Amino acid sequence: MRIGELSRRTGVSIRLLRYYEEQGLLMPQRRPSGYREYREEDVATVRGIRTLLGAGLGTATIARLLPCMVDDGENLAPGCHGLLPDLHQERERIDEAMASLLAARDALDTIIATPVPAPPAAGGNGAGTIGNGPGAGTGAGEDGSGAPPSTGSDDAASAPSPTWCAVPDRRGHGATATVGT
Repeated sequence: MRIGELSRRTGVSIRLLRYYEEQGLLMPQRRPSGYREYREEDVATVRGIRTLLGAGLGTATIARLLPCMVDDGENLAPGCHGLLPDLHQERERIDEAMASLLAARDALDTIIATPVPAPPAAGGNGAGTIGNGPGAGTGAGEDGSGAPPSTGSDDAASAPSPTWCAVPDRRGHGATATVGT
């Protein structure tokens, strides 16, 4: 079967099938014309590749494990007990990655939950002010509005103004950050 037929039968793009071949996961025969010729077994091989990718394994690991896996048409299983340590090691790697992502989410939740400090009284240097468009806040804008300088674009009048925030940096100097749109 040609690559287009394999793509149709597996639901995997031709580009990905070529990538799998580059990674040594698929090994089609070559016709004298140079066209790839796939076997019926390659449908199951692609299904196994997709299953292992979905389980979080990389292509280098898949290349090492796939020849020892058994596909019964519904599930992929280790062909021998010798594969189990490798599969358990991959599971531990995924557990560590999940723990790291959960810690990152917890840190972000803490930042989100921390209250925004109140702005200083009018007439200050603009540090700590939050604004949205002209007239918001005090301080640094070239028109005295406290808003960052205009880009001069005609589209700026019709587009929503970005929210900006002027806060002191770690040395106590004013700094402006644009947030969102």
